Amino acid sequence: MPRPALPAGAAAALAALTVLAGCSGVVRVDPPTPTGPAAAACQKLAGALPRTLDGLDRVASEPASPYVVVWGEGEIALRCGVDRPAAMDATADVSDVNGIGWFNDPQRPALYTAVNREAYVEVTISPQHKPAEVQVDLAGPIKAAIPE
Repeated sequence: MPRPALPAGAAAALAALTVLAGCSGVVRVDPPTPTGPAAAACQKLAGALPRTLDGLDRVASEPASPYVVVWGEGEIALRCGVDRPAAMDATADVSDVNGIGWFNDPQRPALYTAVNREAYVEVTISPQHKPAEVQVDLAGPIKAAIPE
């Protein structure tokens, strides 16, 4: 079944995700390489994340990484231990969702980064899903696994 066209900004944010085998649900995501406490927190987060998110089941990602979790065929992808968002400056808007600060890069509207934690957590959310609902579901596991 053909996918609906994405807005230009959303297409750019989802560019890192490539479906390798549409039927098998394996999704290509470039994993980050956190170290030290951030790596440990990200590994803890991976085990705390839900099996189903916003109606989507987890699927395998390639290459396999403890720092990447994907739901659906790349509709929602989480990467833990990413670098601080380059576009985020001291005056950037950060929205609070259940105690997690989320930065949304205006140039990449489908990309949200949890920024008030020991490790940055990046979530790409396709336009078919409401970011606030996804962020609410991720807030608990992020708070439990990654210290401020």
